[in-house]
Amino acid sequence: MHQDPEVRLQELGFTLPEVAKPVAAYVPAVRTGNLVFISGQIPIREGSLLAQGRVPNEVSMEQARECAVQCTLNALAALKAEIGSLDRVARVVRLGCFVACEPGFHEQPKVANGASELLQAVFGERGRHARAAVGSVDLPLGVPVEIEFLFELTS
Repeated sequence: MHQDPEVRLQELGFTLPEVAKPVAAYVPAVRTGNLVFISGQIPIREGSLLAQGRVPNEVSMEQARECAVQCTLNALAALKAEIGSLDRVARVVRLGCFVACEPGFHEQPKVANGASELLQAVFGERGRHARAAVGSVDLPLGVPVEIEFLFELTS
């Protein structure tokens, strides 16, 4: 038996935000069969960007991990809006984490761990996933982190 992910989020001290409006020509979530793809989420909280700039010179590792957590909360909000309840998640399949960083920075996986660790804390074993953590020259609106997600739903 597993714990309700929304209850677990509350226990961890998190609340789901409102679903962020897309900043371009796309939708936040697309469902096909038992899969839900969540568009790249950026670290927006209550309408404001948490940080702008490249890791590690303009944005610290700690700030970048906090951004990854916020991206994940935003993704879970978009997912819940699409499927009604996070308890319908059978598995977190994959996430792709993009980190705007300075040349020579090689710690993208540590930034992505902010998202991965939260998903595992919320979903338990169902939260273990495949992942890519990639460095980027720039990201939309100058944010340091953007993450896309893939979830599998129960039948």
